[in-house]
Amino acid sequence: MLDRYAVFGHPVRHSLSPRIHARFARQTGQPLEYTAIECPTDGFATCAQAFHQQGGMGANVTLPFKEEAFALVEASTERARKAGAVNTLIRTPTGWMGDNTDGAGLMADLERLRFPVRDQRILILGAGGVVRGILYPLLEQRPASIHIANRTLERAQALRQQFRGPIEAVALDDLASLGPFDLILHGISAAHDGALPAYPASLVQDTSRCYDLSYGKTARPFLDWAQRAGAFKVTDGLGMLVEQAAEAFRLWRGTRPETEAVLRDLRTLDL
Repeated sequence: MLDRYAVFGHPVRHSLSPRIHARFARQTGQPLEYTAIECPTDGFATCAQAFHQQGGMGANVTLPFKEEAFALVEASTERARKAGAVNTLIRTPTGWMGDNTDGAGLMADLERLRFPVRDQRILILGAGGVVRGILYPLLEQRPASIHIANRTLERAQALRQQFRGPIEAVALDDLASLGPFDLILHGISAAHDGALPAYPASLVQDTSRCYDLSYGKTARPFLDWAQRAGAFKVTDGLGMLVEQAAEAFRLWRGTRPETEAVLRDLRTLDL
């Protein structure tokens, strides 16, 4: 019988995770199956517990359940505790252990892209679960500063209080006063319905690198805006998706798959 893994989300039918992990399994010769499970917005805990009872060995967690997953797990890793969010579930005999591989995935992709972090002035747009996962790894690289902007200022302020470091919380309406940034990371989930806020072009200079934490068509509005504003380089977060999946696979199976060929394969798809 194949070991069972899954990704939980809402919506999740579009998820590339089953395709990614199928490639990883073939590459490493691992006997497993991986499916997408759509949970009701108020039913994540029921889905996760049922999967555990049915013998599930591990799972990924995507929008909008990452913070709820942290509250659900019996134990968590240090990076999950620092994030206050979980995107990876690992089976234990009595329940789930939670980890967060988003930060490791982003840092691996930024290194691949040669997007520097140390001494850089960074703007993060958004304050949700994925942003929680990336903040501590970014701070470890000693950026000059990190500004977090969110529609709900209180969420950005909560992150500023939780994480120690050169972090400032700002309202989206105050962005025009901040001047340009070296690196802009876009993680506002509202963009998933096509509603991109009106960002000022003054955030961008001709050396700015702009990165959407989402990928494909979802990322296009922000990346198009960044290009129009004159950014030096723009990219979506497909590489982060593949890298965080590889880190989760390592936790589950004890071996880390190669990611370059999988990323090239995904880039050929109409996403």
